[in-house]
Amino acid sequence: MNDTTGPATQWLTQEAHDRLSAELEALSTTGRTEIAKRIEAARDEGDLKENGGYHAAKDEQGKMEARIRTLTELLRTATVGVAPDAHGVVEPGTVVTATIMGDDERFLLGSREIVGDDSDIDVYSEASPLGQAILGAKIGDTVSYTAPNGREISVTIVDVSTYTG
Repeated sequence: MNDTTGPATQWLTQEAHDRLSAELEALSTTGRTEIAKRIEAARDEGDLKENGGYHAAKDEQGKMEARIRTLTELLRTATVGVAPDAHGVVEPGTVVTATIMGDDERFLLGSREIVGDDSDIDVYSEASPLGQAILGAKIGDTVSYTAPNGREISVTIVDVSTYTG
């Protein structure tokens, strides 16, 4: 567990940490073994230049190794614990309701990895332009940020609540 916070540190719930650790373990062991067997079987089919199965397996291997690197770094640097109690200030791990370009939006500020695949809440990284703009803002504050398309976007913080999963 890492007690520092900063741009390279992300907050994770214990449940998210356990889920990601299990995924990393599966990819690093059985995942690597299975992809190596598929590559070997495809290699045995002959000419590699025109072997679609071989190229597909190698592509999948590259994606899997990238996911392993991502998970390893995330788990190495993550701060693990309960969601911070909301006290009216936007911080990583809080659920924010904000008026953005006239529309009310509700989202979690933090890592997409916190919510997993079965959640319908939107997640914005604290490193995103929106995340950087609202980090530390209080209920009632209006801040703005520059979108990737160069447009200035105004955001008013309506509510900040504790993430409950």
